[in-house]
Amino acid sequence: MSIEQKVKDTIKKYKLFKKKDKIAVAASGGKDSATALYILKKLGYNVTALTVDALIGNYTKENLENLRAFCKQYDIPLIEINFKDEFGAKLCYLRSLLQSKGFKYNSCTICGVLRRHLVNKYAKKYKFDKLVTGHNLDDEAQATLMNIFRNDHLRFKRMGPLVGTVNSKRFVQRVKPLYFIYEKEIIKFTKKMKWPMVYAPCPCGTIAYRTDAKKFLLEFPDKVKKNIVEFAIKNNPKIRTEATIKACTICGEPSNNDVCKACELLKAVAGGI
Repeated sequence: MSIEQKVKDTIKKYKLFKKKDKIAVAASGGKDSATALYILKKLGYNVTALTVDALIGNYTKENLENLRAFCKQYDIPLIEINFKDEFGAKLCYLRSLLQSKGFKYNSCTICGVLRRHLVNKYAKKYKFDKLVTGHNLDDEAQATLMNIFRNDHLRFKRMGPLVGTVNSKRFVQRVKPLYFIYEKEIIKFTKKMKWPMVYAPCPCGTIAYRTDAKKFLLEFPDKVKKNIVEFAIKNNPKIRTEATIKACTICGEPSNNDVCKACELLKAVAGGI
């Protein structure tokens, strides 16, 4: 089965989109988000690329250049955001400041928190109905194992092609149309399309917990990864509920606490930039 057909089947089965939806794709310039953009555009959806540049030297510079060229080639609107404009500093500098103050956060943690914060913020600002992330089957198998190893039942329950367990206007609904596509299929597809692409992993991600999960899964056949994600879906709640989500008292974005994680990080570096 082609990856385009897999995407179509996932959209239909999990009711990810309606044709009238205004869709943002969280895009890095890498293989997964490019594939999602291309297929959704080909299927006739109204897609826009939304990118957050953490300013990680030549790595994100090259990805951004590739993304701009890709969006121009396929006539896809592109919204660009970067850490310097939003937070006053690049990712590496923010990490150094936090570590100098005794915080042990690694780059992936900081980047993940701040990137999710910005993507949701701007998806709401531009009134998108759905927010696509390019997570593939390998990514989801890794995330499932990470949540099990950490005994993180709350995150485990939020997993699936349709992310989360509640409906709230504070979030733009995240969806994952590449959920059942192996990473190697995406690599093969993007190379066939001959798109300029950086296939190397992020240079800041070498110490991430995800790397350990990825290495662990290399010992098993592909079918195991598919079994893991299907197990996660079958054991997650099927009913989404309406809920009132707290708003951060500083930025107004959704938060489990009075102050969201992004603002906690930014408060910690305040005065150092």
